[in-house]
Amino acid sequence: MDFLKTVLAAGLAAAIAGPAVAQERISIGTGGTGGLFYVIGAGVADLLNQNMTGTTARAEVTGASVENIRRVAAGQMTFGFSSSSTLYEASVGEGPFEQALPVSAMAYLYPAVLQIATTAGSGIATIEGLAGKRINLGPPGSNAAVLAQRILEAYGVFDAGTAQFLSYTEGTSALLNGTLDATVVLAGAPTAALIDLAAQRDMRLISVETERLADLVARYPFYQPYEIPAGTYSGQDAPVIAINDPATLFTSESVPEETIYSITKAVFDHLDTLAQVHPQAAAIALETAPNTPIPLHPGAQRYFDERR
Repeated sequence: MDFLKTVLAAGLAAAIAGPAVAQERISIGTGGTGGLFYVIGAGVADLLNQNMTGTTARAEVTGASVENIRRVAAGQMTFGFSSSSTLYEASVGEGPFEQALPVSAMAYLYPAVLQIATTAGSGIATIEGLAGKRINLGPPGSNAAVLAQRILEAYGVFDAGTAQFLSYTEGTSALLNGTLDATVVLAGAPTAALIDLAAQRDMRLISVETERLADLVARYPFYQPYEIPAGTYSGQDAPVIAINDPATLFTSESVPEETIYSITKAVFDHLDTLAQVHPQAAAIALETAPNTPIPLHPGAQRYFDERR
């Protein structure tokens, strides 16, 4: 009888405790473990675990933007990271997406800037000066390659015969050994590949002219002009104008408003903590967060409205 009482008591205790310990699982689509999406995504997961009661959040290793969008739209993940250009294309069914997907923005995060680099010895000082030159546009099919080609086409200097499609590391190495005249990197500034280049050569960044690219920005509203301040890199004594394809946080339209409100609040109420994860995370700011390429999810919109 005592044993029976013990079993019954344990069962009753478990039944009472069960709902109290139930955890809401939040899955975050990021990128590869060596990439910035994963590093900052892991920091976001920690913030949610610390500041959302009853929540277990985890940063998932993925193929980044396109995979994240497809899996979030399919309900396999709660929210994720994407470039603004890819998120916009998903919302309208363009690029790699055959049909529009039910995605909503959560926040602009930080700039990812197309930086066009050469060396002082090349004699190249303008985009026009790239005509006929050997230039690395970035990995094939990457956002960098797409944006770089669009910029060169806007200036009338794109040449498929001289364009190369290499990784950022391969591109800077080829520039150093003289087999390329210029290379691009799409990343926050400063970025490691160009810091290393500037340490070994007299590096020069090439500015775009906003007037020349007005039609490009009007056609692709996810692109934004961006000024890289003087002194960002060794030997850079003047500001450089570039095009920004920002990193963006997004979710599915079907995720409940309260869930996204709570996630947004946990992140943006604790930006000081998130900034310690990586220097680029320090660029995430409440003031710029609503500047997204597609409409905000109602939960995120409510949070930003409250903070105005």
